[in-house]
Amino acid sequence: MATPFNAAAAAYGNAAKLLTQATEGPPEMLNQGGQGPDFAKMLASSVQSVVDTGRSSEQLSLDLVNGKANVVDVVTAISQTEMAVETMVTVRDRVISAYEEIMRMPI
Repeated sequence: MATPFNAAAAAYGNAAKLLTQATEGPPEMLNQGGQGPDFAKMLASSVQSVVDTGRSSEQLSLDLVNGKANVVDVVTAISQTEMAVETMVTVRDRVISAYEEIMRMPI
Protein backbone atom coordinates (compact mmCIF):
# COMPACT_ATOMS: atom_id res chain seq x y z
CA MET A 1 0.00 0.00 0.00
CA ALA A 2 1.41 3.38 -1.02
CA THR A 3 1.73 6.12 1.55
CA PRO A 4 0.34 9.56 0.67
CA PHE A 5 3.86 10.92 0.22
CA ASN A 6 4.82 8.08 -2.14
CA ALA A 7 1.58 8.54 -4.06
CA ALA A 8 2.27 12.26 -4.34
CA ALA A 9 5.82 11.63 -5.53
CA ALA A 10 4.52 9.19 -8.15
CA ALA A 11 1.90 11.71 -9.29
CA TYR A 12 4.54 14.44 -9.63
CA GLY A 13 6.75 12.06 -11.59
CA ASN A 14 3.90 11.22 -13.96
CA ALA A 15 3.09 14.89 -14.42
CA ALA A 16 6.73 15.61 -15.18
CA LYS A 17 6.72 12.85 -17.83
CA LEU A 18 3.60 14.33 -19.42
CA LEU A 19 5.20 17.75 -19.34
CA THR A 20 8.30 16.44 -21.09
CA GLN A 21 6.22 14.67 -23.72
CA ALA A 22 4.13 17.79 -24.34
CA THR A 23 7.12 20.04 -24.92
CA GLU A 24 9.05 17.56 -27.05
CA GLY A 25 7.94 16.20 -30.34
CA PRO A 26 7.82 17.13 -33.98
CA PRO A 27 8.23 20.87 -34.54
CA GLU A 28 5.21 20.92 -36.85
CA MET A 29 3.05 19.86 -33.89
CA LEU A 30 4.40 22.50 -31.50
CA ASN A 31 3.52 25.64 -33.43
CA GLN A 32 1.62 25.99 -36.67
CA GLY A 33 3.62 28.48 -38.68
CA GLY A 34 4.13 30.98 -35.88
CA GLN A 35 0.42 31.83 -35.65
CA GLY A 36 -0.67 32.78 -32.15
CA PRO A 37 0.51 31.33 -28.86
CA ASP A 38 1.76 27.77 -28.72
CA PHE A 39 -0.93 25.64 -27.04
CA ALA A 40 1.44 22.79 -26.13
CA LYS A 41 3.80 25.17 -24.35
CA MET A 42 0.92 26.91 -22.59
CA LEU A 43 -0.43 23.55 -21.43
CA ALA A 44 3.02 22.43 -20.29
CA SER A 45 3.44 25.65 -18.36
CA SER A 46 0.09 25.16 -16.64
CA VAL A 47 0.90 21.57 -15.69
CA GLN A 48 4.31 22.65 -14.40
CA SER A 49 2.61 25.31 -12.28
CA VAL A 50 0.33 22.68 -10.71
CA VAL A 51 3.31 20.39 -10.07
CA ASP A 52 5.28 23.22 -8.47
CA THR A 53 2.33 24.14 -6.26
CA GLY A 54 2.02 20.52 -5.15
CA ARG A 55 5.71 20.25 -4.40
CA SER A 56 5.68 23.41 -2.30
CA SER A 57 2.68 22.24 -0.27
CA GLU A 58 4.30 18.84 0.21
CA GLN A 59 7.49 20.52 1.43
CA LEU A 60 5.50 22.67 3.85
CA SER A 61 3.72 19.55 5.11
CA LEU A 62 7.06 17.89 5.77
CA ASP A 63 8.30 21.04 7.50
CA LEU A 64 5.19 21.00 9.70
CA VAL A 65 5.91 17.41 10.71
CA ASN A 66 9.45 18.47 11.61
CA GLY A 67 8.13 21.48 13.56
CA LYS A 68 9.49 24.10 11.16
CA ALA A 69 6.24 25.40 9.60
CA ASN A 70 3.03 27.05 10.65
CA VAL A 71 -0.26 25.12 10.40
CA VAL A 72 -1.99 28.05 8.69
CA ASP A 73 0.67 28.17 5.96
CA VAL A 74 0.34 24.44 5.37
CA VAL A 75 -3.45 24.56 5.15
CA THR A 76 -3.26 27.52 2.76
CA ALA A 77 -0.71 25.75 0.54
CA ILE A 78 -2.76 22.55 0.47
CA SER A 79 -5.90 24.53 -0.42
CA GLN A 80 -4.05 26.24 -3.27
CA THR A 81 -2.84 22.88 -4.54
CA GLU A 82 -6.33 21.44 -4.34
CA MET A 83 -7.76 24.36 -6.31
CA ALA A 84 -5.03 24.05 -8.94
CA VAL A 85 -5.64 20.32 -9.38
CA GLU A 86 -9.41 20.81 -9.54
CA THR A 87 -8.94 23.52 -12.16
CA MET A 88 -6.69 21.25 -14.21
CA VAL A 89 -9.22 18.40 -13.99
CA THR A 90 -12.05 20.73 -15.00
CA VAL A 91 -10.11 21.95 -18.03
CA ARG A 92 -9.32 18.35 -18.97
CA ASP A 93 -12.98 17.37 -18.68
CA ARG A 94 -14.06 20.29 -20.84
CA VAL A 95 -11.47 19.49 -23.50
CA ILE A 96 -12.68 15.88 -23.58
CA SER A 97 -16.29 17.05 -23.75
CA ALA A 98 -15.47 19.37 -26.66
CA TYR A 99 -13.63 16.55 -28.46
CA GLU A 100 -16.60 14.22 -28.00
CA GLU A 101 -18.94 16.92 -29.31
CA ILE A 102 -16.77 17.40 -32.38
CA MET A 103 -16.69 13.63 -33.00
CA ARG A 104 -20.51 13.52 -32.93
CA MET A 105 -20.78 16.12 -35.69
CA PRO A 106 -21.89 14.75 -39.04
CA ILE A 107 -19.41 15.00 -41.86
